[in-house]
Amino acid sequence: MYAVIRRYEGVTDPAEAGRLVDEGFVPILRRVPGFVAYYWVDAGDGVMVSTSVFEDQAGADESVVKAADFVRENLASLLPSPPQVTAGEVVAAG
Repeated sequence: MYAVIRRYEGVTDPAEAGRLVDEGFVPILRRVPGFVAYYWVDAGDGVMVSTSVFEDQAGADESVVKAADFVRENLASLLPSPPQVTAGEVVAAG
């Protein structure tokens, strides 16, 4: 498995960002080959974190492109700063 974590800071409306991600982005991710799971977390203080899990790196890489496109087209005003992106192979899970 392979995971991608994106950390967004300066989120202007976490509730609206969550709604848009749930209604618009999650269905897109579910269609990416190898999709396993996705979580969008409100960490407070204008910070939101997403975690995507895929069966392989190809799916994770595709999710990074789709996330960038979705943010640019739908969330730019709510997520004013580019995310910190961390990706890698899952070496332990529970």
